[in-house]
Amino acid sequence: MRLAGTPPVPAAVRPVDVRAPLAALDDVAGHELVRVVATWGTRPIGTVDVRNGRRPVSADELRDVIVRKLGPSVLRAMLSEQWAALATPAPALPPAVTASVVVATYDRPAELARCLAHLRAQETRRPVEIVVVDNHPASGLTRPVVQAVPGVVLVDEPRQGLAYARNAGFLAARGDVLACTDDDVTVPPGWLEALVAPFAEPDVMAVTGNVLPLELETPAQWHYEAYGGLGRGFERRSFDGAWFRSFRGAVPTWDLGATANAAFRASIFDDPRIGLMDEALGPGMPSGVGEDTYLFYRVLAAGFRLVYEPAACVWHRHRRDMPALRRQMLGYAKGHVAYHLTTWLRDGDRRGLARLALTLPRWHARQVVRWTYAQVRGTVPYPLSLVLLEMAGHVAGPVALWRSRRRV
Repeated sequence: MRLAGTPPVPAAVRPVDVRAPLAALDDVAGHELVRVVATWGTRPIGTVDVRNGRRPVSADELRDVIVRKLGPSVLRAMLSEQWAALATPAPALPPAVTASVVVATYDRPAELARCLAHLRAQETRRPVEIVVVDNHPASGLTRPVVQAVPGVVLVDEPRQGLAYARNAGFLAARGDVLACTDDDVTVPPGWLEALVAPFAEPDVMAVTGNVLPLELETPAQWHYEAYGGLGRGFERRSFDGAWFRSFRGAVPTWDLGATANAAFRASIFDDPRIGLMDEALGPGMPSGVGEDTYLFYRVLAAGFRLVYEPAACVWHRHRRDMPALRRQMLGYAKGHVAYHLTTWLRDGDRRGLARLALTLPRWHARQVVRWTYAQVRGTVPYPLSLVLLEMAGHVAGPVALWRSRRRV
């Protein structure tokens, strides 16, 4: 979490390829701020905010801010490409390895239609299956959307809960690699190949990718980014059993990514040390979230490797209004506690208990102090109401997990 002050103005989000000649951003005059996502080809390498004051951003101004703020990132991307051209090529995942993309949805037909259109436009030579899981088939909203797209597999899962839906999709999918994303995510054409590429290394069992905001038009979307968003940076990282065992405290699997942009070897779901997602965790259950972080936990506890691959980038439409954000933040807070209690009760791992008893209370105290200082200085703070909501969610976490276990 990186709670901080947030700009109070709508912002345009614009990707800029630094390998190509820079052009002026002439379509941002309606915004006070522009978040520039610098890319090296299709791979994002960093972001920088430009206060343009409702005017276009010239090519010279764009070049200046990218060099000043993101120069080292551009240089690293340039050198890594030159080194890759000289070095022995990394092994590629053979195109004969099949992939399935699992999309869980709950009564969002317009979003699902956009998501499927982008999935159908993937640039790949490997066989790809698209599986849509309808988590509310009684509404009848999802089936017509799926039937309009040839070749998409529809699975009905009436038990409400994202883990139930994802598991139903995993069980129905036939690919060697199972990718998953959400219906409010936009995937670029090269997404799937970038996401599955690390599976060329045999000990890699899970891969996560970067998630960037599609828009930052409302205070709720800015607050979500200030909270931490879904992105986990622009550097490729690898995590294994040694990393997992190196922590005396809680293993921060929440820093490894999210299943809005992730893939798994299908074989892990048959491994008794890992298995399917814990259906008592996740959105749609009283516990809130945690189904993905707990799956990452079990992959690493079994001694396998997880790779964070930022080149596999997607664009996420954050919730636009504050009531929806509050519900999301409350779920995150309950789920964080539920996750740590699950690693203790199911896996005998007590490392998360210190975080619940000590780290989180100290964190909340610091946030209240920061909010107070921001009031004195007259700056824009992260809302105290969201801090208090998160505190309430942490207190409610144990009961929420108990209710979820009873429901399952």
